[in-house]
Amino acid sequence: MSPEPSTTDTPTPRKRLFADISPLKESPAVARLLVGFSISGIGSQMTIVAVGLNVYELTHSTFAVSLVGAFVLFPLIFFGIWGGVLADRFDRRRVLLVAASVGWFATIGLALLAWFQVEVVWPLYLLSVLTAVSATVSGTVRFSILPRLLPARLLPATAALGGIGFGLSVTVGPALAGVLVAAFGFGVTYSVDVVLFLAAFAGIVSLPSVIPEGGGERGWASITSGIRFLRTAPNVRMSFLVDIIAMTFGRPQVLFPAVGALVIGGGPVTVGILTAAGAIGALASSVFSGRLEHVRRYGAAIGWSIAVYGACILGFGVVLAVTDAGNTASAAAGAVSAAWASVNPPALALASLFMAGSGASDNISSIFRQTMLQTAAPDQMRGRLQGIFTVVVTGGPRVGDLYIGLGVAASSLWFPPLLGGAIIIVLVGSLVRFTAFRRYDSLEPTP
Repeated sequence: MSPEPSTTDTPTPRKRLFADISPLKESPAVARLLVGFSISGIGSQMTIVAVGLNVYELTHSTFAVSLVGAFVLFPLIFFGIWGGVLADRFDRRRVLLVAASVGWFATIGLALLAWFQVEVVWPLYLLSVLTAVSATVSGTVRFSILPRLLPARLLPATAALGGIGFGLSVTVGPALAGVLVAAFGFGVTYSVDVVLFLAAFAGIVSLPSVIPEGGGERGWASITSGIRFLRTAPNVRMSFLVDIIAMTFGRPQVLFPAVGALVIGGGPVTVGILTAAGAIGALASSVFSGRLEHVRRYGAAIGWSIAVYGACILGFGVVLAVTDAGNTASAAAGAVSAAWASVNPPALALASLFMAGSGASDNISSIFRQTMLQTAAPDQMRGRLQGIFTVVVTGGPRVGDLYIGLGVAASSLWFPPLLGGAIIIVLVGSLVRFTAFRRYDSLEPTP
């Protein structure tokens, strides 16, 4: 047996600018899984947009469209946790296949409703719940599979590659949905998703069997066991907590329609640009993620990423405050306010820049948080902890919408993001600075 090489003989890893594609080369199964779900993700985003348009066409009610999200919320929370239980008890490949099948058949149902011109709303709600549940369980199981197929050193790069796929899906999918619905109708749009969904199956069927290590607990006992473990996992617990803070106080998306109508101007066009800016920022940060693989202090990196996120949200609030003050001054002078007449290009550019920064910093934080969860948690707990993480990601933005609504009611449009950004910087900075979380070392992962 040849001796192990000394430390001095180990070459220093080459620093790269662009995303590391080594996971795709090292594991063909991972490559097929990531590519398959990236392609199917475009179809899923198309369907999300198409369902909203479909419901509005049938009801002409914005409230009816909002009910799609309301009906989906609690099933997402329940199945986010239950999907983790299943992932820690059964063959994860089989659970993933079943979950994807549910989503596929639900999408086929949407296509049939459209082709046969069934003008009833409740089936759209029901099938939307099924597609959302499928996506939630699939995501939970998929992330618990990856650490079994790749070495820990490649998981950050894998998370970044997943971010590229997600960024493409949320930018291409909605735009494609708008074009297809306008040109061909809902039947064709849903049917395209049915076809794109096959890419996900191509990635799943090529996976090896992935039996969880040390699993066996059932039902409620499995859930309580996961919660008990989380109590003894300060690093994982802190990663959840800082994300909740960021999502609660830093989600201004619900403001975009009012910003486009009353502050920056531009109406739906401004809403689309601000929404796309965040997705583009996330996509760019994944594409240029090569240097992230050299970061060891994940806790500190998460803290700094979320601090930048808070600064971007605060900056967005400042842009709104300054623009709103300018509109008020113009109106007082007898001029026509730019907010009602036309778009304010400098304000839109600055606001978009801050939203792009928030998307980029949030994505970088997500890469480190996801990798920490995958490497620090034991295999028999990964599914359940990922399920809890899904609940955090799902519930945080909803609480954030409530914060925004109360803040606007108490003050003005610019107040919630400005205050929220400051709260994020102070709270997360304090939590990371005065706890052991900032010393987390990726070479010695501890939950």
